[in-house]
Amino acid sequence: MIRIQLSIAHRPLRPLVFAAALIAGILRMSALTLAPLLSDGVVLQRNMPAPIRGAAEPGEQVAVVFHGQTKTASAGPDGGWLVWLDPMPADAKPSELAVTAGGKTIRVRDVLVGEVWLCSGQSNMELRVPRVDNAAAEIAAADYPLIRHVKIARAISRQPATGAGGAWEVCSPETVSNFSAIAYFFGRELHRRLGVPVGLIHSSWGGTQIESWMSAGALRSSPFWPAIQARWQERLDEYPARLAAHKKAKTKWERESAEAKKQNRAPAKQAPRAPEGDGSRWTPAALYNGMIHPLLPLAARGVIWYQGETNAARPAEYADLFPRMIGQWREDFALEQLPFYFVQLANLTRKSDSTGQLWALQREAQMAGLQQPDTGAAITIDIGNSNDIHPGNKQEAGRRLALIALARTYGLGGEYSGPVFERVARDGNRLCVFFTHAKGLNARIAGLPGFEIAGHDKTWHSAQARIDGETVWLTSDAVPEPVHARYAWHNDPPSSLYNESGLPAPPFRSERPPAAK
Repeated sequence: MIRIQLSIAHRPLRPLVFAAALIAGILRMSALTLAPLLSDGVVLQRNMPAPIRGAAEPGEQVAVVFHGQTKTASAGPDGGWLVWLDPMPADAKPSELAVTAGGKTIRVRDVLVGEVWLCSGQSNMELRVPRVDNAAAEIAAADYPLIRHVKIARAISRQPATGAGGAWEVCSPETVSNFSAIAYFFGRELHRRLGVPVGLIHSSWGGTQIESWMSAGALRSSPFWPAIQARWQERLDEYPARLAAHKKAKTKWERESAEAKKQNRAPAKQAPRAPEGDGSRWTPAALYNGMIHPLLPLAARGVIWYQGETNAARPAEYADLFPRMIGQWREDFALEQLPFYFVQLANLTRKSDSTGQLWALQREAQMAGLQQPDTGAAITIDIGNSNDIHPGNKQEAGRRLALIALARTYGLGGEYSGPVFERVARDGNRLCVFFTHAKGLNARIAGLPGFEIAGHDKTWHSAQARIDGETVWLTSDAVPEPVHARYAWHNDPPSSLYNESGLPAPPFRSERPPAAK
């Protein structure tokens, strides 16, 4: 309960009239709000118009003051308002942004101007710093007050939402444990090289499909939409039975776990996973609506993305959806050339895959994202964990993403890619494989394993490989007339081919070359 005591020094008002006027004034003053990202510690994107938005009483005048600029707007019929600050250079000095409307002022403190990146995807993006290799040392050394991170709260929405939860945190040994690990290591490399503040907007959710991160319109534009829709409807139809089976399995697991605890031993297995149904993280478009759309409009330098594992059973769909999603996000962000850099899936055994190549097909599907301009892939085929879908070497994965951004987005040069397959040429009983980004081609494993060749019958055999300058020659006694070549074309292949920058060659198959960059 709020108690209000009044002291009237001037002529008295009738009590009811005065109370009504006071309450109306309180309501009017409390209507001013800011978008969730506009909180203490925020980093604004340098050298771009910066959107400042929120809500107020319909028709109310709103004034925004920052860095010597004053911008005004009138709240619309729904109360929403938006102003754009003029582009500003980087500024590491904490400043205050003031927003005033209806006699109320909101002050956002500790505001910096620098580089802002949106970091999205599933569990390998969501994985936090305490789970990486050498975590204790990384946490102790994380004294970077100009690196800021905000985790957008998990949210599912049937319609495009306007609000999202999240608070900015200043990077320190006390806070970095809350950061996305790959986003942190990416941002750390940018900060070290650029010398400006870095803001990391982290919006991810483990175990999610790409369909959840796309708008409904983008999904409907795909030729795979009928299959996606039918599959989802089937899941909804089966959900009641799946839920009942889950409850039964969970009850059994809880009983067995309790018994194991009494005997001082660990449960024999993990708790059964609940089925995904309507209103879950797998609902098509639900995470775009709840966790991406609320960020718009957004001034950001680019996007980093780590997702694809949950779609691995349907690589053909992913190859269509991924570039479509990139285009949709750019359109919605009104940034046609928004850089979009992603992580290709790392090596993993995947014992449940009898073909041994499901991950290879999904890696190829991911590379379809390169069909869009201003995209790049960080290759991690050599830094995974064969028995863990969440590899701990997020330091190198983040660094490789940063190499692409530093070279391609910031124009600082330097090699950012491993040797990328370009073409093959036959010479009698051998094939010559040509690469780009191949300066200083070298073998990290003796014998250069991982290469295979095939004839017109596409029966594959291991190849003897030899580096010759910036090419690789392949032969096999079993293939007298070779036509096709492939490399690292398995779930957990050896990774042996690198360039002088120590970056690995991505997997390839010559009959379907990726849209290389």
